[in-house]
Amino acid sequence: MPSSDDEHWMTLALAQAARGIGLTSPNPAVGAVIVKRGQVIGEGFHRKAGGPHAEIEALRDAKKNGGDARGASAFVTLEPCSTHGRTPACTEALIKAGITSVTYGSTDPNPKHAGAADVVLRNAGIEVESGVLSEACDRLIRPFAKWMKTGLPYVIAKSGQSLDGRITRPPGEPPWITGEAARAHAMQLRVRCDAILIGAETLRKDDPRLTLRGSGIPRGKQQPWRVIVTRSGNLPEKAIVFTDKFKGRTLVLRGDFTFREILRDLAKRKITTVLLEGGGSLMGQAFAARLVDEVCWYVAPRICGGGVMSTGGADFLPKARSVKLTDIWQEPIGDDLCIQGYPVWKK
Repeated sequence: MPSSDDEHWMTLALAQAARGIGLTSPNPAVGAVIVKRGQVIGEGFHRKAGGPHAEIEALRDAKKNGGDARGASAFVTLEPCSTHGRTPACTEALIKAGITSVTYGSTDPNPKHAGAADVVLRNAGIEVESGVLSEACDRLIRPFAKWMKTGLPYVIAKSGQSLDGRITRPPGEPPWITGEAARAHAMQLRVRCDAILIGAETLRKDDPRLTLRGSGIPRGKQQPWRVIVTRSGNLPEKAIVFTDKFKGRTLVLRGDFTFREILRDLAKRKITTVLLEGGGSLMGQAFAARLVDEVCWYVAPRICGGGVMSTGGADFLPKARSVKLTDIWQEPIGDDLCIQGYPVWKK
């Protein structure tokens, strides 16, 4: 059983890791703290792919602060890497620094590496403990784990709908279903993602920007890919996504693809997290294929009486069935209600 102290230090490591969410793809977000005599002497997180890993950042922070890592303990949200990739193995750095114990939360999702750090570190005389706050640590790397194990990106389905399930308002009315506060909140979902996925009809009707906007965008976050799926290829040439300064980050997938084929194409481009933003038909395909991993729904206190349903379409209806969500989180945002959870797919 992990001690309360271990859980405390791992909580601090998780807070560090959260600073890297959305910035490290295709790598996972990871945080680390170095502790000596009951005090944190160094902390850090993985800032971007190809850059120093969290353990290295924490060791450098300890050195910068005048701390001596010899005899200290390292707490890391993910099993330290034990092979040399774009950066040296973190196990080597921990051994060289004189760390005497390593505690981590999640085991490496790559089966070729899982548990390898334990052997390397223990052979060097370092005490190793794993699984501390594993549920929280595992949730942090869900996108990376799915991409690594299945070859598919993690899918977040996001929608803003009226009380009667519509994502469009009657002709002549403003297009927005939800309020400004909910739309600002949804922008943080885009921060988490490598790509934003919509169907051609959404592009034709709404001409969305699909960009990161507002004050909450972390420094170093790259504009997500804007992915348009179209069977016909009949798209408006003057659409914002083809003419603005981010036009080089727009990707068109033309063809009669299944939703799984779409995801597999994106995964090959090292896209690990996809935000599905519209419309009802594409959303229906995603749920029918049972390939949605997380749901974020904004419900507005409005009755539209008609318009496009948030989830449905010909591709969905033949296989229609309800989907239960677990680990529900609800929050009023302005006049709207945000509901988040994880679909439970029965085998």
